[in-house]
Amino acid sequence: MARNKMSVRKMTSFGMMIALAFIFSYLESLLPLQLPVPGMKLGLANIVVVAALYCWGEKEAFMLSAVRILLVSFTFGNMAAMMYSFAGGALSLLMMIGAKRLGWFDAVGVSIVGGIFHNVGQILVAMVVLETQNLVYYLPILIVSGVVTGALIGIAGGELVKRLRKILQTH
Repeated sequence: MARNKMSVRKMTSFGMMIALAFIFSYLESLLPLQLPVPGMKLGLANIVVVAALYCWGEKEAFMLSAVRILLVSFTFGNMAAMMYSFAGGALSLLMMIGAKRLGWFDAVGVSIVGGIFHNVGQILVAMVVLETQNLVYYLPILIVSGVVTGALIGIAGGELVKRLRKILQTH
């Protein structure tokens, strides 16, 4: 019986995390930011992905990220947006998993790695789709933005991890 309660609690928490990531994506779409590269975003939903990686593990973080990308793409985007989001999200998460496994980084460092490689993944797809290598010139500014946004997302994600662990331990 205790095992079933735990799985129900985890499933409920997972559903709430998907909803939170979806809400963060929606809120981000409302922000009137003028960023230097078209399509550049803060990545607020990655706060939840970082928290899932630390609270539940790799498989759950991947599932959360994939479900969020599908929901957001079908609700607010299109197939092209989904393709770019999956490329950036998958490469980002793979690199965050690798960085976390190394044990050299805390949540902030892992998130910075994720921010950088999310941008790299999207640029690689854009280079293939647009059949040009000239997009590589965007990488320096995207790497800097990945470091800055990754650090901010990592700080927020680390705080969410602390609070989630307290909540999950008390129930």
